[in-house]
Amino acid sequence: MGLTKQYLRYSQSATFGVVGTQKANVLFVELRGVRGKYAATAACEHVFVWDLRKSEKMLVLQGDKSEVSVLAKSPQGQILAVGYADGMVKVFSLTTGEVTVTFSGHKSAVTALSFDQRGLRLASGSKDTDVIIWDVVNESGLYRLKGHKGVVTQCQFMKERNILITSSKDTFVKFWDMDTQHCFKTLVGHRTEVWDFVLLGADQRLVTGAGDSELRVWDITFQDEESKEGAEQPAKKQKLSSIVHDEEDEEEEETSILSCKCVGSIVRKGRQRAVSLTIDSAGRVLCCHGADCWLEVFLVLTSEEKTKLLSKRQKKARKKSRESVTNGENNEEIPELLAVKDEIQPRCVLKASSKIRSFAAILENDATAVKLVLQLHNNSLETHIFQSLEGRHWDAEKQGAVALPGHRSDVRTVAFSSDNTTVLTGAGESVKIWNRATQQCIRSMKSGYALCSAFVVSERHCVIGTKTGHLELFDIAAGVLLERVEAHEGALWSIATSPDKRGFVTGSADKTLKFWDFELIKDEDAQSSKRLTVVHRRTLQMPDDVLCVKFTPDQKLIAVALLDSTVKVFFADTLKFFLALYGHKLPVLAMDISSDSTLIVTGSADRNVKIWGLDFGDCHRSMFAHDDSIMSLQFVPNTHLFFSVGKDKKIKQWDADHFEQITTLEGHHAEVWCLAVSPNGNYLVSGSHDKSLRLWERTQEPLVLEEEREMEREKAAEEALSHEERPTLPGQRSNSEVGAAGRQTADTVKAAERIMEALELYKEETAKEEEHEEIRRASKKEIPPMKKHPILQAYGNISPTRYVLEVIRKVKSSELEESLLVIPFSYVLELLPLLETFISSGWEVELACRCLLFLIRVHHGQITSSQSLLPIIDRLRSTSMQQVHQMRDRIGFNLAGLQFLQRELESRQEVQLFGDATAKMKDKNKKRKRKLMITLTS
Repeated sequence: MGLTKQYLRYSQSATFGVVGTQKANVLFVELRGVRGKYAATAACEHVFVWDLRKSEKMLVLQGDKSEVSVLAKSPQGQILAVGYADGMVKVFSLTTGEVTVTFSGHKSAVTALSFDQRGLRLASGSKDTDVIIWDVVNESGLYRLKGHKGVVTQCQFMKERNILITSSKDTFVKFWDMDTQHCFKTLVGHRTEVWDFVLLGADQRLVTGAGDSELRVWDITFQDEESKEGAEQPAKKQKLSSIVHDEEDEEEEETSILSCKCVGSIVRKGRQRAVSLTIDSAGRVLCCHGADCWLEVFLVLTSEEKTKLLSKRQKKARKKSRESVTNGENNEEIPELLAVKDEIQPRCVLKASSKIRSFAAILENDATAVKLVLQLHNNSLETHIFQSLEGRHWDAEKQGAVALPGHRSDVRTVAFSSDNTTVLTGAGESVKIWNRATQQCIRSMKSGYALCSAFVVSERHCVIGTKTGHLELFDIAAGVLLERVEAHEGALWSIATSPDKRGFVTGSADKTLKFWDFELIKDEDAQSSKRLTVVHRRTLQMPDDVLCVKFTPDQKLIAVALLDSTVKVFFADTLKFFLALYGHKLPVLAMDISSDSTLIVTGSADRNVKIWGLDFGDCHRSMFAHDDSIMSLQFVPNTHLFFSVGKDKKIKQWDADHFEQITTLEGHHAEVWCLAVSPNGNYLVSGSHDKSLRLWERTQEPLVLEEEREMEREKAAEEALSHEERPTLPGQRSNSEVGAAGRQTADTVKAAERIMEALELYKEETAKEEEHEEIRRASKKEIPPMKKHPILQAYGNISPTRYVLEVIRKVKSSELEESLLVIPFSYVLELLPLLETFISSGWEVELACRCLLFLIRVHHGQITSSQSLLPIIDRLRSTSMQQVHQMRDRIGFNLAGLQFLQRELESRQEVQLFGDATAKMKDKNKKRKRKLMITLTS
């Protein structure tokens, strides 16, 4: 079609109406050094940082297209790791809000993230059952751990040991040794899925939450600690001679680094599965919640408190034993250890206003108070605080909630005002008025379950149709409900205002159409003032439930969609039958009429869109539009372009004249329920099951259909590429529990193509330089210098060798190995001599050595079998060792110099401070002597 017909592109400009989505957790974060004031929540593909005191959005961490699935912050609190539903992991800086690192390794949604104690490594678990360890500093993947058979639910590094603990839905908890990259122990004591776990103390105790109502407690004992304490190690002969239960379990206990023993369990009051566990940084307060609105809080006793409680129990037991001896009864046993329920004591059960999705805890006021932030399933946040950590029972005080910026349930209706400045949204509990420019909620009014809505009477009022059949009339300026009318006996599915703005018509599940007019009546409370009301004028009985109703803009006809999959058209003045539109196989859920009253478009549950003519009722075209039911559609005013939304999460734009799809607007992560186009056609608002409202704005960028189809094909190719199986590297077993961290994506393929293009350019330019040099020698005269390639000139007339290095250096560190893996071996033969040049010249030695080692490991067999490459490999071995030693010496020298300067500065400051102090003392002594001399002379 080319540029003969241009359309203007709609792009997403804002996402609002969402506080926190249900698929990710909530975290306390620090901004500007302030703790306990800010919380980070997932908001579809973005991350919002909320000010809990002001209920304001302080920072937005921008995402791409995939939904956020998990959050984790570093121990230092400066960076935030975000896992997405497409397997990507991004690391954000909380000071700047920018992405610092992007990791791509998982094939499905990331479900667990955890930093180590220094914040240098990041562990991520996914639905693909793999765990990947990432190097945050080097921005690369270290290795992939394979062993779980179910979704990884949690992963956590030990504080004192280089060990990673992971849990999964396969009922297992695995211990991984990071030095050898293998699983050395597996806990098999759970009968259901393990959903979460926490470590208590200095890696001495493990608490796991599974699919039942118990929290299991495990004691962790390291073998080297047992040997230090003088515990006898079991000999192999004794083990073989005393086979008790399972030979494999005993062998694992013998060879493992640690032993893990279940010492008891804590019975929760909730009967549903444990969703998440959290312990504060000091290890004092343990919190747990299930799939309900109850949060249970436990106190973990310190060693001093345990000793004190045990001595008190022993003293009480001795007293009872003495009394029993005097009475001739049996002696009671004196406890030597405390039970688990005594060491982890329940303190409080907190009830939230809705089901809890996740929570975070933090200590405040010098560890005398615990602050909790709860993320609820109803799109809100609540903050609670325990003021005192003393006593047997704690009382939680609710501090506040972040609820105004969003609805508690799905938005089912949305409408634009005539001046394009305000947006009306209705949900199951309230009606909200939003400022389109700032996306701020300016009015929030309680209502019934809204199914349809409209601005009426100069945009100062709005009318809502509810699920119970009531009409609710609101005064927007005052934010109050003026009137509630029992309009229908069934659900009120549709409201259509008349073009003259004097009334409206409602369609309901009670098989009736009712016509209403606006009137002003005197208010009973005030004698002089009048208020708006609605008056019922006419009723039209229909043969089936009414699902949608529309006026034509010229107010001559009225179209009614019925449950019997037909659309009937009546004259608006006489209500006589005019047309019947047959063709849909399932009920018509949405329809709209063009501004010139010539076309009517219907969208049905059969996933088809039909374009009809209102003159004869003929179907111009039927198009398969969505992959699921079409929920809403609307024409762009004064055009024959219209938008449709459906349960397939997509918004599509269509041309009703040429009967073709223009573009697809993707952004929502769940079913799209409603849609509204502004009267000037510049804006579009959509509401979805993901609780978000999205504002789309018409830009001045032209949209060409061929380019759109090409972009769709490229996207499909990228998705197919991301789901391909990764080839097994040489030297790696297919069933090994350790694998490479990265995965092949479109970016890695493009980076490999850029490297190959740079090598081709290097080869061409080198050949030209040699030819030019031969011509100069043959002519024995001065000839003009060779003109370099335009790309080399753009880089500042650099050499072809330097250009190849620049191209490799610009490849992301996390994608470098995957890009080198795509390069054919013929290009590897050309790259190895260049790597020798880089290393010998001292150019990016670390990067060149990394590329060299990876290529040798991958193509080891072919490289060693090539006689021409052996001298190069031999030279690379000596050169790389020499350069690495020089770099190490240089870094060591610089580090020693910096330490020396630090000591010098500290010593100077101390001397200076001491000198200031002595000078002040001398001045004081002089003043005292002067006063004394003055008194003596006087």
